[in-house]
Amino acid sequence: MRLRYLFLFVIATGSLIASCKRKETANEGPKRFCISDTMAKMITIDSATLNNITNEITLSGEVSFDENKVVKIFPRSSGQVTECKVSFGDRVQQGQVLAVIRSADVAGSYSDLSSTQADIAIAKRQMDNEESLFKNGIASEREYTEAKENYQKALNARSKIQSMLNINGGSKTSAGGTYVLTSPISGYIVEKKVNTGSFIRPDMGDNLFTISDLKDVWVLANVFEADIPKVKEGYPVKVTTLAYPDKVFNGHVDKVSEVLDPENKALKVRVKLENAGLLLKPEMFTRVIVTNQESNKATCIPSSAVVEESGKTYVIVYNGPCDLKVQEIDVMKEVGDKTFINAGVTPGQRLIGRNALLLYDQFTDNE
Repeated sequence: MRLRYLFLFVIATGSLIASCKRKETANEGPKRFCISDTMAKMITIDSATLNNITNEITLSGEVSFDENKVVKIFPRSSGQVTECKVSFGDRVQQGQVLAVIRSADVAGSYSDLSSTQADIAIAKRQMDNEESLFKNGIASEREYTEAKENYQKALNARSKIQSMLNINGGSKTSAGGTYVLTSPISGYIVEKKVNTGSFIRPDMGDNLFTISDLKDVWVLANVFEADIPKVKEGYPVKVTTLAYPDKVFNGHVDKVSEVLDPENKALKVRVKLENAGLLLKPEMFTRVIVTNQESNKATCIPSSAVVEESGKTYVIVYNGPCDLKVQEIDVMKEVGDKTFINAGVTPGQRLIGRNALLLYDQFTDNE
């Protein structure tokens, strides 16, 4: 009998100990997650800050050459283009011949120059004769003075015609009536309005060629009325193109027009960009993102710190390698690489930045 009670006591004691152990294990909760040395190299730790709220507006635009750094080449005289030696888009060097033009005006100037040479010779001979007669007392001083004036008039006439020839090219003209147009700078032909055989009328005031070095370009974008207050001179700009979708060209709003385009009721804004590698070509379509800041402030965190799951948004608050917390946040808006939030974290709190999603998955798997 005594042995039976002893056996029952041993069984009851064992059950009680097992029950206590199970309770103890249950009270421990999930195992705490710590960042390993390997994972520490894969993440970054950032901080929430209080920043001015940033806005972005996206505009459509196109690339144009810098009007302040181009040379427009006009004809020096009317005539016909006998040779056009360049094409649109060609690279040209300073002094390179662009076109040869035959001009009746130039031919007439050379004819007039020959006539003035004969007039000078005659006037010189008359002046010398009058000078000799005046010194011998045969001719009057008035006659001698008139001869000198006639000679000077002949010299002036030749000088005028020679100046006209110099304007038309000087040594680059010929007695046959041709003159050449050369490039005053090195660059690219960005406009070409003539071909071999084209006639140049005296009343045509348009340029024949436009040359630009394309080291700097303009991006012209349209801003519609509702967005005019959001774009001002000096605002930072990011420009992307279809040709280079992964490349961002950074610049600033250089000029805002004061007049709306009467056709599309849009305001033109100009962005000046350095064209490294000559990647941007005139007439390229662009996407222009203009950034501006409000006077109001909000808590700002890196967009890389945000994790979305099941329609909710989270961040991982970092208090130490083994002290992490998944925190839900209320997002106000995302602007580029910044996210502004209404609630969830406060300025100064440290967060997991780069590879936050990877750490979020590891953290939740251990819960």
